[in-house]
Amino acid sequence: QVQLVVSGGGSVQAGGSLRLSCGSSDRTFNDYDIKWFRQAPGEEREFVAFIGYSFTSAYYEDSVKDRFTISRDNAGNTVYLQMNNLRPEDTAVYYCNAHRDAGRISPARDYWGPGTQVTVSP
Repeated sequence: QVQLVVSGGGSVQAGGSLRLSCGSSDRTFNDYDIKWFRQAPGEEREFVAFIGYSFTSAYYEDSVKDRFTISRDNAGNTVYLQMNNLRPEDTAVYYCNAHRDAGRISPARDYWGPGTQVTVSP
């Protein structure tokens, strides 16, 4: 099982920045598609950002697309979510999800990391 390590959450003032990271020591991590989700109190979990294993595709939820940037560092087996110009409505627990489609002989895989709290004060 791929163990995901998530870090970078914290408390900031509105307009501030945070960088979340999601990584693994597993050698196959760089072959996974990565998504970030978030869940605010009393709300459903929502999609935030996606980056494909090939580096060539990335997309964002509309409210964050001009402020957040997802990237990956294959050498470090890490995916980052750079969050700039944070707003109070960005306050949520953020989760990293790693997914790999079924291969020739391997089954599909899907893993979740622990949540990290992001709090943005007005």
